[in-house]
Amino acid sequence: MIKVEQISKSFKDTQILYNISFEIKNGDFVAVMGPSGSGKSTLLYSISGMDSISDGRVLFKGINISEMQENELSRFRLIKMGFVFQNPQMLKNLSIFDNIILPGLVAKKKSADDIRKRALELMKQMEIEGIGERDIREVSGGQLQRASICRAMINNPEILFLDEPTGSLNSAATDQVMAILENLNRDGMTIMTVTHDPRVAAKARKVLYIRDGQIAACKEFSVGVDRERELDKWLKGFHSRA
Repeated sequence: MIKVEQISKSFKDTQILYNISFEIKNGDFVAVMGPSGSGKSTLLYSISGMDSISDGRVLFKGINISEMQENELSRFRLIKMGFVFQNPQMLKNLSIFDNIILPGLVAKKKSADDIRKRALELMKQMEIEGIGERDIREVSGGQLQRASICRAMINNPEILFLDEPTGSLNSAATDQVMAILENLNRDGMTIMTVTHDPRVAAKARKVLYIRDGQIAACKEFSVGVDRERELDKWLKGFHSRA
């Protein structure tokens, strides 16, 4: 689905990413880990077109999105990609339900009735169907993050990008959100998430470890293995070599 070819990113005199290359296939679940300031979020933003790159290119099903004009790229992201952040980007003057349907209304791919129907189906799937009319300040962090996933899914994107989606959640809410993401991936959704939490990363099929703006190592899990145990062992061995 996505092919990243030798991308680099610099800001003023600071180099943030260095000649990074890898692929994301349809149905992949990729987690990006690394120390603070290593370039994890910058990599996600660069791949998704939310941030420009200095060199290289990003191909989305053969389309070079790094050459798109901003208005074309914004439309492309709206239709093809979904985004979930650590702090949900919800509008305070809208209800939960209206926040969820907003990207669908902007995209105008379907009728308003179909968009509302899609939102209700997603909210039921995420087990938050009873909070639609509430203000975003009247729900828990876990409920708000599940609403963010509904909003990211409203236009049936081909990939979900998540930046520390459980970073501000407690353990119970984290488990709920990750169970949802696992189910979405099992149903065919391609996912890329940035996380510092090994429990979250262990849900992925592939883990990229970023250090100093480069992919220092990659871990792919075999079917049926204890991912948390394998990841813990890998990270300990990787850190011991650092």
